[in-house]
Amino acid sequence: MRLLLGKHGIVKLGEDQTYSVGRKWRSALNKLGFLYPEIPPALEIPQSEIGPKDMITPNGWRLIRSETVPAIQECFLRALAAHYIPSPLERGFHFSVFSPLRHTLAVMMELERKTGASHLGFIEMALVVQLTTSDDNLSGIVEEVLELRARRLDAPNKRQFDQQERDAAARANEYVSGTFSDYADTNLRYLKATGLVQGKGRGISLVPEKRVFIEKLIQDTEVPDSDRSYFVSLCNGAVLPIDNKDSALVVLKDLLLQLERRGIPFETAGKPTNTPADIGVIRHQIEQILSDRKEEEYAARQAMEWKEIAAYIELIMTRRYQKTLSEGNEIEVPKTEAPAYFEWVLWRAFLSIDSLVNKPYEARRFKIDQDFLPVGTAPGNGPDMIFEFSDFVIVVEVTLTDNSRQEAAEGETVRRHVAELVTSYQARSGKPVYGLFIANRIDSNTAETFRIGVWYTNDDKKMKLDIVPLTLEQFKKVFESLFEVGQVDVAFIRDLIEQCGDLRPKHEAPAWKQEIANVVDRVALGSGNKRF
Repeated sequence: MRLLLGKHGIVKLGEDQTYSVGRKWRSALNKLGFLYPEIPPALEIPQSEIGPKDMITPNGWRLIRSETVPAIQECFLRALAAHYIPSPLERGFHFSVFSPLRHTLAVMMELERKTGASHLGFIEMALVVQLTTSDDNLSGIVEEVLELRARRLDAPNKRQFDQQERDAAARANEYVSGTFSDYADTNLRYLKATGLVQGKGRGISLVPEKRVFIEKLIQDTEVPDSDRSYFVSLCNGAVLPIDNKDSALVVLKDLLLQLERRGIPFETAGKPTNTPADIGVIRHQIEQILSDRKEEEYAARQAMEWKEIAAYIELIMTRRYQKTLSEGNEIEVPKTEAPAYFEWVLWRAFLSIDSLVNKPYEARRFKIDQDFLPVGTAPGNGPDMIFEFSDFVIVVEVTLTDNSRQEAAEGETVRRHVAELVTSYQARSGKPVYGLFIANRIDSNTAETFRIGVWYTNDDKKMKLDIVPLTLEQFKKVFESLFEVGQVDVAFIRDLIEQCGDLRPKHEAPAWKQEIANVVDRVALGSGNKRF
């Protein structure tokens, strides 16, 4: 497992002589029920009754075969809803068995009842909620959260306050101070993976569209009646409210009301609702409609968030991972997710220009979650992003590779993707297609490939491609200038591409790169020979 994780770039192996990375991943997959766990001999349950140790479970296969973000989230939801602590794998705790997922959601619902908002801050999760169980009074937990929140609000230095509170909790509970934040970070990630909560600052809040479902879920307070039934549920995935016809109809009715409130027509006549599976088909259709509408609303907000977009670009450029913005908000690019965030921030940049003909979800080929954050990079066999405007198309490809391997990794695929779209748009609308290749550093071999810009079709027809390589710093310079001078028009970017393309015949790659830099400077200053 360790070698496979390293081979596919999920982890950096380093000098891990103890194979701890593989063991930790296997342990997590066992506890989540995606792999069959080893049954402790003391439980006197034959391993064969549960499943072969470390092999993929039914819920694990469901996760592997999931092709959409909601399907992936349902797998994690079934896994976490089946997870109880202390589990048969973790004996020795001195409290009643309870579901940490349902418990946390119940705390957030009680917060909403008392304050009107379900928001739970990071430090509140770290120092209060994750130290409680269902044995604790729900109202008392919320009062403790609100007391901590009030004291933090009055603190002149929030970071100093958080550290002092962690230190005090460490002394009281005999933990290392950093443990509270480490566990809170992991717990928030698990909660977001279910699709039931979304990010709010550094904390979380309930997804409004899922509120009725959450109410049904936390009403289920039963615990597994035996160790055997626990393992069966864990490996198959928990039964959810949507698996019951009556509950599924209640959830569906709420979703239909949400469509009605948004003024979105939806016809249910003729759609069967005889089984939970029938209802699920309709529910998935509605959830997709709501998701698309929310993404369109998100796209419309991007012009107002251009400074945040520029800050994310800077993090990718500098290979830093965190930044505090001027208004105090913190942004982060997780270390292992930089390639996905690179695509995502360029998508946001083009959304902010706000003149797309295609929908925001048609412009990206990577998946996003309920917080509109990237879930992996764009799959192969196509470009990263396709931005269609009224009279032209820009295909954007990005890479963090910045050495001599860049041309081998990107040269053929980028040209092929652009050529395929040139052919497609010529047949459909006749719109010209431009390619924009963006990296932190452009290798001259890559630049030469795009400068020549040739592609041969299967029947040996020669195509001239208009692909321009830009550094991310150059793109940032142009992007910021559009907003700073108040001339937010994608025609500037088209003009930049065309000016750079006109310089191809006169220069070889190193000189062409320098000329591109000069064009960027002129366009960024608003004094280029704009021909639009």
